[in-house]
Amino acid sequence: MKAVILAAGIASRLRPLTDHTPKCLLEIGGKSLLERAIQGLLANNIRELILVTGYLQEQIVTFVQKKFPELEVKFIHNEKYASTNNIYSLWLVKNSIKEENIVLLDSDILFDPGLVKAVIDSPYPDTLALNSHPLCEEEMKVIADSTGKVTEISKTCPPAQAIGESIGIEKISNAYLKLLFQELDQMIVDEKLGNVFYEAAFQRLIAKGKSFHIVDTSALFSMELDTQEDFQAATEKLPANLL
Repeated sequence: MKAVILAAGIASRLRPLTDHTPKCLLEIGGKSLLERAIQGLLANNIRELILVTGYLQEQIVTFVQKKFPELEVKFIHNEKYASTNNIYSLWLVKNSIKEENIVLLDSDILFDPGLVKAVIDSPYPDTLALNSHPLCEEEMKVIADSTGKVTEISKTCPPAQAIGESIGIEKISNAYLKLLFQELDQMIVDEKLGNVFYEAAFQRLIAKGKSFHIVDTSALFSMELDTQEDFQAATEKLPANLL
């Protein structure tokens, strides 16, 4: 199984912290988000990585090659990082995946490595990690049926109907990936929708009968880091096992 990490964004909401450093190389507890993410993958025996870079990509490449020389990494540069969203970065990996299943991660998540194990161990081929907590408008919210199958995923889901937040870690089968890349081709090439979240493609596939099952990982620590306040909170909340 391969992992795909999307790390192309500018993270303008974190300025000035990201004026000279990509978001994924900002540190919490003495380790960068990217270092923690890769260590979480290695802890689950994932040693092949596709890393999509963009903003200040040279720093990311240098860091990974120096810190993890044993890791098999393919770097893909999103040259349009300033004008596109993570859907475009995901689309760029399509020619680098053959028949593999993948674990997909956003690069701005601070998480317990047990989250990766939870999605890998799920009996369902297509699984996303879910955190159940009080929700507001900002989160990527999930509505699911009684079997745990996702029926809606978006930031515009009514919070009262959602069962939780998608953390941004998914196990995706090769069968689903083939359909996903077909959808991404249509959205990006034909419809010029390169500046939306990749969950919009998930939602379109739900309408065609293809979806994810959730695995509730609320008991495991995770945080999406978007603002300086998030980084301060993460530093204060970081559990002992992640220090």
